[in-house]
Amino acid sequence: MQKIQILITFLFLSFTINAQENSEKISVSFKDATIKTVIEIIEKNSNYKFFFIEDWLVANDKLISENYTNTTLNTILDDVLSTSELNYFIDKNKVILTKNSVIYNKLPDNYFGDTLKKTVTNNKIEIEKPIFYKQYDTISRNKKDNDKIVFIGKQTLKSDKKTFILSGYIKNSKTNEPLSNVFIKVQNKATNTTTDDSGFYTIELSSGVNFIETSYVNHKKSSRKVILYQDGTLNINLEENNNVLDEVVIDGKKNEKVKSAVSGVITIDIEGIKNIPLILGERDIFKVAATLPGIKTTGEGSAGYNVRGGKEDQNLILLDDGVIYNPAHFFGFFSAVNPYTTKSATIYKGSIPAEYGGRLSSVFDITSKNGNPTKFSGEGGIGPVTSNLALSTPIIKDKSSLLVGARATYSGWILRSLKEETLKKSKASFYDGIIKYNHKFNAKNNLESTAYFSNDVFSISSDSIYNYSNRMVSLKYEHTFNEKNKGAIVFTNSEYKFNIDYDNNTDNLKSFDFGYKINETQAILKLNYTFSEKHKFTYGISSKLYGINPGFLEAKNAISSIKPVDVEKERGLESAVFISDNFKVNKKLLLDFGVRYSNFSALGKSSQRIYQENVPLNDASVIEIKNYNNNEVIQSYGGFEPRIAARYLIGKDFSIKLGYDKTYQYIHLLSSNTTQAPTDTWKLSDLNVKPQSGQQFSLGLFKNLLDKDLEFSIEGYYKKSKNFLDYKVAAQLLLNENIETELLQGEGKAYGIEFLIKKNSGRLNGWLGYTYSRTFIKLDSEFNDEKVNNGDYFPSNFDKPHDVSLVLNYRFTKRYSMSSNFIYQTGRPITYPIGSYQYGNAQYTLYSDRNQFRIPDYYRLDIGFNVEGNHKLKKLAHGFWNISIYNVLGRNNPYSIYFVTDDGKIKAFKTSIFSIPVPTITYNFKF
Repeated sequence: MQKIQILITFLFLSFTINAQENSEKISVSFKDATIKTVIEIIEKNSNYKFFFIEDWLVANDKLISENYTNTTLNTILDDVLSTSELNYFIDKNKVILTKNSVIYNKLPDNYFGDTLKKTVTNNKIEIEKPIFYKQYDTISRNKKDNDKIVFIGKQTLKSDKKTFILSGYIKNSKTNEPLSNVFIKVQNKATNTTTDDSGFYTIELSSGVNFIETSYVNHKKSSRKVILYQDGTLNINLEENNNVLDEVVIDGKKNEKVKSAVSGVITIDIEGIKNIPLILGERDIFKVAATLPGIKTTGEGSAGYNVRGGKEDQNLILLDDGVIYNPAHFFGFFSAVNPYTTKSATIYKGSIPAEYGGRLSSVFDITSKNGNPTKFSGEGGIGPVTSNLALSTPIIKDKSSLLVGARATYSGWILRSLKEETLKKSKASFYDGIIKYNHKFNAKNNLESTAYFSNDVFSISSDSIYNYSNRMVSLKYEHTFNEKNKGAIVFTNSEYKFNIDYDNNTDNLKSFDFGYKINETQAILKLNYTFSEKHKFTYGISSKLYGINPGFLEAKNAISSIKPVDVEKERGLESAVFISDNFKVNKKLLLDFGVRYSNFSALGKSSQRIYQENVPLNDASVIEIKNYNNNEVIQSYGGFEPRIAARYLIGKDFSIKLGYDKTYQYIHLLSSNTTQAPTDTWKLSDLNVKPQSGQQFSLGLFKNLLDKDLEFSIEGYYKKSKNFLDYKVAAQLLLNENIETELLQGEGKAYGIEFLIKKNSGRLNGWLGYTYSRTFIKLDSEFNDEKVNNGDYFPSNFDKPHDVSLVLNYRFTKRYSMSSNFIYQTGRPITYPIGSYQYGNAQYTLYSDRNQFRIPDYYRLDIGFNVEGNHKLKKLAHGFWNISIYNVLGRNNPYSIYFVTDDGKIKAFKTSIFSIPVPTITYNFKF
């Protein structure tokens, strides 16, 4: 049968060898005519007869207006069909229209091969098949009944390109959500790719027939026959697989661990964290992140995070591209980011992409969900101290949607219900909300807008009411220019502020109101260019404007003795340009290298002190006070930030990666506490405060085992930093108009090795992480009052050499499972009093070198039991129960140690947060 097909094709081409050669000229004119009308006019004014399928003409409905005098039919049809998918073939007075493909009037070179090559295998003579036979044979063997045939572009006789670029978006057919990490491969070829976080893919295919397959967890496989004649776009919608999985997938990007060039990247599975037992049953992205290697906190109730030896202020936390300055509720016990409205969370702790800047240690890139554009849906949870609800609804079906999420606590009501009289007057409440609108204009244009707000109010047995809040809005417009170019423009505004409202019940003249605020407005232009399958460029520009009100103090009574204070405002402009190239050198070697140039300018209106050189900064060393006008540049800083990452495949599932980053940070957190607190303030670099800078080197091995079900990685890093801020003893940080006199800028170094083994599926899944790391600080000066520990390196407040985390989930059945969470950490450093001495008539305490000792080690075991509702499809809502016990061993882990003098003796006392087991039951639902 195949030989007959070849013969028929040969005879047909031989018969038409002289076709398409026609010199007869005609005169016709068209006015707002469709292609069908054009054909009818040509047939009426000539002897030509057209043959076509009418549906093709309907799909190409462009109106044509033109006059032709004594013109050949070839010229007329070339013009009329130039923007359509139609080709034509003229055989005497017959005109045959074809869609996409060309009918050839001669045989291509080497059509049957130069020679029929013979080979001898096992005493059998095999004749190599000619080119046409190979193509037809491939099509026949790969054809399936459910294959979808897609034509991209129009074939032309003049084109000699052998490959074209196919790109597009892959989304969930039901929710229209983009699907990241979808695997796309070409049958019988070593060509494959995966979608990025926005569901976008690009792949280089051969001209002509290609068979592509897509596969993704929990979704049905899809196959298509793509006939490609030009660069083009193909968007694919995948259907969900209704089969219930037997396991909980911890990380859907397991292949990326080995194959990507970037190391030090963590992707949090938002759905999977519901099984991890955490304090008071709250799902918490950041608490889960802290169980992974390289990310630590100083203890329970810590609002900040230390990533690979970095300070709390060295983390850039983004929600839909907008900065969140304090991502915690209630001193760090709860996250301020709603997990029910969160789509993904990616943490870069090494090999930070060039598009990110402004922080030294890490980027927490959190993306919220888009609403459901097809139907009303929701998800929520009810816990012992908080409740959560997220609702989604289409605005214009299949085009736009709205997502609304809200969370609030009733801890204030609980405090008022207690018998303790002092606590009845206490306040402890928080709430947060998010609204996201998404509008898809067409396949090439998409708009996303997000508004977020969080607020905390607390007053525990005191006369002061503390209030702090985050506010963020973002607007993102995405546009696909063509198959190779796409881009996005982003506008964001973020604000963080706190307020202390103090009422002195005994002396109203001492009542006051104190506040602080930081605001930033940012614009980003980011573009992606797929030059080829080997080179994928990301480039763009960004700029942000800072505005800081360092603090104000106002008396509540007009006759108060309190002097009002309003510290001079700070302003600064930080801008950057960046470009990076994901360069696939060959099948084994992949490079991701880029550069970022950043510039920061401190802006007026401002008064800056000029100090005498080579002396300590204090009131006595001031030689001049210089005034700067509004928007006048006070001081500029900047520099190049190279980013290099490389991956080499040792085997199919085994790779080695190395990376180098250099970063600058122009904003500093002022905090004298061990951990980040809501009342900490931010300070911009200026004439007397230099920006921070850092460099990091990393090397890692990544291996997938047991058919990719078990991930193994080991990474080492070394980093150095300059000009990070520390403080003099007894420094006054709040409401200080000359804050530079209290600051010290020093050097830091950190190094460590991180081990992670993760099982992704099966009845038993989870991960074991271990980190050995050290972090040291050096504060040296020729002046004793600016020198700490004789100018030698000493451990930082968050130096914890050993950190072990074991997170496990065991599924008994499809509905019942048990989880556990074990954490061990070395105790953090502390400074102890080691004696006393007499000076004059007073006695003073003698302290050790800074951070010479350590508090006791920390360890904790949590367990949880999970019950899922039945899996009937037709239910009002699907439920999930979690019963957990936090600190099941009742370990009295010390948070801090303080000292008091009693009868002339110094006594030490430990404080802890949760020293007893804390049981919790929560109910989650989804509809």
